[in-house]
Amino acid sequence: MNLKLCRLVLVFTLLSLGACVAYAPYPVSPQQRFDQSWAAAAGAMSDQGVKVTSQDRGAGVIQGDRSGITIIATLQTLPDGRLQVKFDSKGDRADPGLIQRVSDSYDRRMGR
Repeated sequence: MNLKLCRLVLVFTLLSLGACVAYAPYPVSPQQRFDQSWAAAAGAMSDQGVKVTSQDRGAGVIQGDRSGITIIATLQTLPDGRLQVKFDSKGDRADPGLIQRVSDSYDRRMGR
């Protein structure tokens, strides 16, 4: 009876190990965080059909256009070391949900 219990515990232990999930490590340095956010912002714009027209990493600005709507992504490092990413739009409002879709795409790319 004791042997059966040990085997049962061993089986449950082995099965529970299969449920473990390993996530990609968070970027460590501020530069790595900036690079990851920069790529995610540009990729989010592309995901939603926004053609990137200019990028200025030094200023932290990515600009793109889609059907008369200009989307501007601004990345700013805050004094406490966190990174703030903002999306703004201007121009024709033929697609008022575009800015939200770009923001949602950015969140998905960042794993949120």
